[in-house]
Amino acid sequence: MARGGRSVCLAILAVCAVLAAPAAVAASKGSGLPLPRFVSLRSGEVNLRTGPGVQYPVDWVYQRQHLPVEIIAEYGTWRKIRDWQGTQGWVHQSMVAPRRTFITTGEVHTIRRKSDPNSDPVARIEPGVVGRLLACPDLNGWCRVEVGGREGWLRRVEFWGVLRDEVVQ
Repeated sequence: MARGGRSVCLAILAVCAVLAAPAAVAASKGSGLPLPRFVSLRSGEVNLRTGPGVQYPVDWVYQRQHLPVEIIAEYGTWRKIRDWQGTQGWVHQSMVAPRRTFITTGEVHTIRRKSDPNSDPVARIEPGVVGRLLACPDLNGWCRVEVGGREGWLRRVEFWGVLRDEVVQ
């Protein structure tokens, strides 16, 4: 009887291993790109789900195309994202684009002609403005941006959409 019981236990373990294996494989399959990384929302309407699949309920609907989001996990074709306010959830990979954008935080900020606080102003932008991130060529604290057709330089601390130690070419 002990021998038969052992066979049943081994059979159960084998079934559990088989059932667990696809999830482990699927969890490791993603884009192969580094995490975390920034992308932007591809559409003007993107469902944020509580889990990685259409069977999970929609927790939030984004209605702002090009909003920057940070991918913090991947599961098959699903991306777990975090927005600038810390909200997290899952979106399908087709709903994000590699285009780099940013959103201004805090107060009104000045885009400068050069990466110098004394440089001539190009534009003043309100909090919550979304623009295109063109480059953060080094870690000097400045990034080249574009908002409404105007290009210039903005300090990293004035927006969300780039990692602290990230160089963007």
